[in-house]
Amino acid sequence: MVLTEEFVDIETSTGAMRTHIMRPAREGRFPGILFYSEIFQITAPVRRLMAQIASFGYIVAAPEIYHEYEPLGTVLGYDQAGSDRGNELKTTKPLAGYDADARAVLEHLAVREDCNGSLGTMGICIGGHLAFRAAMNPQVRGAVCFYATDIHKGSLGQGMKDDSLARAGDIKGELLMVWGRQDPHIPTEGRMLLLNRLNEVGAKLNWHEVNGAHAFLRDEGVRYDPELARALVGLALDLFHRTLAIG
Repeated sequence: MVLTEEFVDIETSTGAMRTHIMRPAREGRFPGILFYSEIFQITAPVRRLMAQIASFGYIVAAPEIYHEYEPLGTVLGYDQAGSDRGNELKTTKPLAGYDADARAVLEHLAVREDCNGSLGTMGICIGGHLAFRAAMNPQVRGAVCFYATDIHKGSLGQGMKDDSLARAGDIKGELLMVWGRQDPHIPTEGRMLLLNRLNEVGAKLNWHEVNGAHAFLRDEGVRYDPELARALVGLALDLFHRTLAIG
């Protein structure tokens, strides 16, 4: 499917938030997906993943998660300096700021003339955690979270005391949680803590653990696993087709 790409600067209480949007080029109204990047913001691999999802008939909107701290359009490098800066900002930004940003993008999608009002979330790494939190908004019907960091530790945001585990029951849509068993950032005990909590609250849950490293979805670098990426993106699309396209 031919796509179009645009940039929308959504106003927030902390300034403009550059949001990258990919959508089918043809006329029509499509489900909307709030898409969260890694700590590096909207890199080339993230844009290619957005394009994959959008090409199946979705409006994919990816905000720059550190818009308050970096000039609009900033992309951090896949190097030590980029990693250090991204991790620094991860716990500098207040949790309320992440949540307010999610509401702003969901509201933008909901009122677009080319959106049919069915909304989902998807994210990778820190974005998996942010997609998880965004799914606490009642209008979100489905959420896909790839190797979501820090949920088990409750360490997202300023003060490193998030309430994502405690609020897991607020998620009413269907969840797909995907993990790499060789990911050092989310150990087995961390994954089991979250799994037990989601079972406790009766989540509509799909849970997949695969033999992959952190960032196995990123099609750049030595940890990329194209076979896992093909299979697991397929599961993500299955969830969105089921919960958003069909509803």
